Amino acid sequence: MAKKTLSSIAFGTPEGVAEGDRFDSHAALHAAKLHRFSGRGISGVEHTGADSIVLSGGYVDDRDQGDLIIYTGEGGRDRHTGRMVADQSLADAGNAALVTSQAKGYEVRVIEGLDISGGKRRRARGGYLYRGLYRVAEHWLTVGQEGFTICQFKLLKLQPGEKPTPQYVDPLPGVETGFEEQVRRYITQSRLARDSKIVRKVKEMYDHTCQICSLRLVVSVTGEAYSEAAHIQAVGKPHLGEDRIENVLCLCPNCHALFDRGALQLTDDLLVIDGLTGAVRAPLRRIEGHDIGMKYARRHRERWANRLP
Repeated sequence: MAKKTLSSIAFGTPEGVAEGDRFDSHAALHAAKLHRFSGRGISGVEHTGADSIVLSGGYVDDRDQGDLIIYTGEGGRDRHTGRMVADQSLADAGNAALVTSQAKGYEVRVIEGLDISGGKRRRARGGYLYRGLYRVAEHWLTVGQEGFTICQFKLLKLQPGEKPTPQYVDPLPGVETGFEEQVRRYITQSRLARDSKIVRKVKEMYDHTCQICSLRLVVSVTGEAYSEAAHIQAVGKPHLGEDRIENVLCLCPNCHALFDRGALQLTDDLLVIDGLTGAVRAPLRRIEGHDIGMKYARRHRERWANRLP
């Protein structure tokens, strides 16, 4: 059966619906004009905005504290197994719509699935509860517990009579851009923010040689090499690591990808361990003057302590 979609987006609480109302099914939500898309978590259009979301417990990185919700966006999940198999992107339609709602100051209806059943296709056996109107306060990209990049959104409950205000999300003030260009600039800014003097210093200390596997990736006939800087405790939201030399490693691209996704970790003795099996790989290569902060290594391990097997 084709998924039902209302003809146009409508923000706010529909007539005849009140916060706390319960609904038996997605079809009932659709009929009440609470959620435009039957079978999808985010109702929205890229350039227009998102008018509602459904909390279904489908992502391990979600947090629901009532008036504050950390919501994981859409994309990257295998429909047959229910597991993440690819990175999410801010350019995905629902994620882009939530960013637009943040930028334009639109209300988002929040609907909670009740008594969620497990399995490949999660179902709300207890129906759905309308939680009221929220605003998108912030958004960011991070690596989730399943090892893939996810888009996350901070939603805050609106009090009676409160209206959200538009937020400027384009990092280049005064420049009118299309949404896709805004996303590209957002991601570019995020990467440039990490290319600090500290990062360059660590790469120079190790002459672009990986501290884990000792690979020096030569990329030119003149002997120039390429390496990547990995923050042990991730910089930026929601992890808030520091851009300090004690929190940065010089790694090859492969080891960087594995470390960022918890497949490689550090012990307090600076041994490199396999984050999937716990097996010890080797001591971390380290030169004089590069002290690793144990608190950063512990935060990194804690981040992946409850990852799915």
